Amino acid sequence: WHKVDSLYSPLPTSLHIYKTTDSMNGRPFIAYYASSKLKDKKLLFTTQIGNGYRYTPFEYYKQEANPLLVVNAGFFSYETNQNLSVVVRNGKMVAYNVESLEGTGGDSLLYYYPTRSAIGIAHNRKADVAWIFTDSARHWPYAFDWRPVIAKGKEPNPTIFDLKDINWKWWKMRTAVGGGPALLHNGTIWITDKEEQIPSGENELRPATAMGYTSDERLIILVIQGRSPGTAEGAMLREEAKILKDIGCYEALNLDGGGNSCMLVNGKETITPCDKQGQRPVAAVFMIKMAADKKPE
Repeated sequence: WHKVDSLYSPLPTSLHIYKTTDSMNGRPFIAYYASSKLKDKKLLFTTQIGNGYRYTPFEYYKQEANPLLVVNAGFFSYETNQNLSVVVRNGKMVAYNVESLEGTGGDSLLYYYPTRSAIGIAHNRKADVAWIFTDSARHWPYAFDWRPVIAKGKEPNPTIFDLKDINWKWWKMRTAVGGGPALLHNGTIWITDKEEQIPSGENELRPATAMGYTSDERLIILVIQGRSPGTAEGAMLREEAKILKDIGCYEALNLDGGGNSCMLVNGKETITPCDKQGQRPVAAVFMIKMAADKKPE
């Protein structure tokens, strides 16, 4: 990894950008990651949603008065533009996880109730990755810290009681985005795509976006370029997890990827999006801004 701050300046001293073009298991590879100090009060970690619309990361960048960093977040519906992953902004849930999934085969009369991974930053600036269940009638998400819950039933609009698990806590985050699957838990690679009921294609090479945090309280945002034959083919989930572990992440998760992967730093692209037309419009983004009245040094 090589520090490339100068390509994206000006940046505060607590935010750095790294790039690699080393091969990945013999394949051409390009990736970037941002590393920022969670405790730096000059930085504001926040989110934004499209409110029924989708915008490219650069459009969010202009709408949000030029944040330091903009990156695509969780899953969404291309048909309705609805977010399908939790988003928390200023301590309030502004988007929710998918409630239930229709069963198949012998379970065709039942619904599965997924608990999907999310990363949050609390008011004390501590980060956490947990498996989340959301209820639009509740102010906070329900969180399961130790494992995803696997549950099913006949109710298409479940409540927490339908999960039949009492080992949850209120997830009181100031800022959060969801996605899945989780990639690292307590410093160990643990990919929970099956438990989160995400059809991940774990051996598929693809562009990717991921987030995690280190034990010394740095937020890591990773983007991997892919589907660029001869230049960058992307990564499998396990390769993505290993990168995050090698960087030093203690916990991490995968976010939406493929053609939606894009990270801007001071409005400039890091990886090149794989679509010929460039950046795809997305329903939510995660951002790092300078706090009010603060300027990059």
